[in-house]
Amino acid sequence: MWVLGVARQHRFVLPVWRRAGHGAAGVHVSAPLLVPEDSRPRRSSRPLKSSRAQLKPEGRWEDPERSAGQSKAWRSEVESERRTNTSSRVSSELKKLLLEDFPADREQLARLKPAQSSRAESFEVVFGVAPCLLALSQGRRKARRLYVKDGEASDRASVLKVCEEAHRLGVAVQRVGRKDLDKMSSGAVHQGVCLQASPLSFLTEDSAASERHDTTPLWLVLDRIQDPMNLGAILRSAYFLGVDRVASSIRHSCPLSPVVSKASSGVLEVLGVHGYHDLGDLLQSKAARGWQVVGTVGADTGETRIPVTPCRAFRMTKPTLLVMGGEGDGVSPELLALCQTLLTIPAGREMIPGVESLNVSVATGILLHSLLASRRSAS
Repeated sequence: MWVLGVARQHRFVLPVWRRAGHGAAGVHVSAPLLVPEDSRPRRSSRPLKSSRAQLKPEGRWEDPERSAGQSKAWRSEVESERRTNTSSRVSSELKKLLLEDFPADREQLARLKPAQSSRAESFEVVFGVAPCLLALSQGRRKARRLYVKDGEASDRASVLKVCEEAHRLGVAVQRVGRKDLDKMSSGAVHQGVCLQASPLSFLTEDSAASERHDTTPLWLVLDRIQDPMNLGAILRSAYFLGVDRVASSIRHSCPLSPVVSKASSGVLEVLGVHGYHDLGDLLQSKAARGWQVVGTVGADTGETRIPVTPCRAFRMTKPTLLVMGGEGDGVSPELLALCQTLLTIPAGREMIPGVESLNVSVATGILLHSLLASRRSAS
């Protein structure tokens, strides 16, 4: 039985291995333990006797004469890890948590496809630092397990904050390789963290029954937004600018997926989206109660029976519904017929045919800013 150590200001107690028969049986110590200098027992200054069989960092036996270069690299890595651990200000419980290995879970993860496992148990994978942190802190999802990229990425302050939140809530944290995270996120940018959690769904119409507003409310109504990247960007702008509520058609609209959460920088975890099977009923109900229904059209719309107003000339003086259409055809004819005013964004130059329109998420941000600015000036 050999115990290898590094003695300076602190000592690392590394894995202990023993031989059994003709093979090598190992006892795994998951994390390096820091032993203070004062509590270290006195020992002889004589070096340990060399052996033909030494332990590589991966836990395999190898002839030291064949791996001199690798041993040097290993010692450098150990010293680097010592400096990282001694300089970290993270709590000891969290540091142990981050360095903890789960060999049984790691083997199970290698055997199972994460996406299939998540679908079978009604879980999905949220990815990205902000979405994972907000999914944990807001409590709208049932979190099951947090996966963190093994290596230096787990020591970044933003990742540590996510791990601290998971640890506080009692959610298991597991280190995995980059390829595992890539599979979980379907190749999207995960920033080294993925969270297995229950999916989000549209809020029901009943949950919007009681309404109280201290200011003139503005609701954003989304008609058939199908691109999750657009929906995420819209939600981020709506939350930032101060929209009171977001309503969306349920049919012909993209679901509230982890892609939407990542595109919204986690806003989906904070801002609930109310779903309606018939947006026409919503518009008619609000109009009957004195709300103004404002639609949106392109700059060159031709003749319409509904007045078209440049957004900078419009003043929001009463509760308003702003209706934004989908990427293809815009607001549907059924909803356009229920609008009292149509807003447009004038171009700043003469447009070349084919590029005379804006992306729906960009147009939504401009219109929301214009309406909310007019609401502030009117108050």
